[in-house]
Amino acid sequence: MTDAMIDPDEAWTAVLARDRSFDGRFVTGVLTTGIYCRPSCAARHPARGNVSFFATSAEARASGLRPCKRCLPDDVARDERAVLAAIAAIKAAEQPLALAALAAETGYSPTHFQRVFTRHTGLSPAAYARALMAERAREALTDEGQVTQAIYAAGYSGPSRFYDANRKRLGMAPSAWANGGRGVTIHWAVVPTSLGAMLVAATAKGVCRLSFDEGRAALEARFPNAELVEGGADFAALLDQVVAAVEAPGDFSHIPLDVKGTAFQEAVWRELQRIPAGETRTYAELAAAAGKPRAVRAAGSANGANNIAVLIPCHRVIRTGGALGGYAYGLEIKRKLLEKEGAVLPLGD
Repeated sequence: MTDAMIDPDEAWTAVLARDRSFDGRFVTGVLTTGIYCRPSCAARHPARGNVSFFATSAEARASGLRPCKRCLPDDVARDERAVLAAIAAIKAAEQPLALAALAAETGYSPTHFQRVFTRHTGLSPAAYARALMAERAREALTDEGQVTQAIYAAGYSGPSRFYDANRKRLGMAPSAWANGGRGVTIHWAVVPTSLGAMLVAATAKGVCRLSFDEGRAALEARFPNAELVEGGADFAALLDQVVAAVEAPGDFSHIPLDVKGTAFQEAVWRELQRIPAGETRTYAELAAAAGKPRAVRAAGSANGANNIAVLIPCHRVIRTGGALGGYAYGLEIKRKLLEKEGAVLPLGD
């Protein structure tokens, strides 16, 4: 199976994007050098006229090509098995596992295994384990009656370890997560913008909700036990920054946020914030960037679960064919946001 049975345009687009979601689906044969590579190979791109695509490594070798020593295309399946085994071990372990122990199970050196694991998941094994514990903690805080019990249930040795590990990651206190914002003061306002009425709400840490055509009732539904205060002197300054960012989209990194999500959702949201104004990504590209190239649907769900419109720019994600796709606040607002940023839009969507 060569170019005749592989969509060459799609394959070449994947190669140019170094899209890891295509690794294992075909290999790229570079006829001038006599090698074949993964689509995501980091080497300099060859000229299109010097490339053929093969469904398998065996077909590439039958054509006289040899595997690239940089991206090791024949190791794709082995890498995936190793990562899945490591993830299973991390999830089953009661205590954090050393990198050397995880690598020993795969036959890789610790350095190479860490590189393989990070390439597949977007996180190092240690960071993945920490994210997993934090995710379990948040789930337990929702399910357990007491915060301390939830912390132990998540695998932390004690409350102090939990707070130390999550101080920068969590906005509301754990008890507030478990009790619908109990004990938290949220300042809010609805302001007019060129996109319509916009709700902005923030805790002491940062913006926790930005939406359109919503008001206090929607905020109460999300944080039924929080103290909601309309306006406020300190909040006014933050509100001005948010409105300015919405009216002239660009880099929003200076605006503090207070968000909650699973480890994968937060990975997706971080990647959304890395998309430059005026550019778009597909759901497949977003999933790959977040470390799970095959989790395209999950990336779409994480995109939709975003509570902070514009500042976490989920409007910059479109469908693979170029269509705008969906948007929680309607395609007209999505189109206007992209137009403000100078993005090239499909016609007639």
